[in-house]
Amino acid sequence: MRPIALGRKNYLFMGSERGGKSAAIAYTLIETAKLNNVDPQAWLTDTLTRIADHKINRIDELLLWNYTHN
Repeated sequence: MRPIALGRKNYLFMGSERGGKSAAIAYTLIETAKLNNVDPQAWLTDTLTRIADHKINRIDELLLWNYTHN
């Protein structure tokens, strides 16, 4: 939590409101991965490489809490 608190002033200058929202999404995904004891970089890399060809009705397989690194 400390890095988030330290960077709070910097978040005012993300460049745009959309940039701020994108940063918030990225921080949320990374911190959620950490809370689930998953390496954020490994999960994001795996998910982003698989998502384009993944069936929409099986999207839950890509969620953090269903992630298993092979």
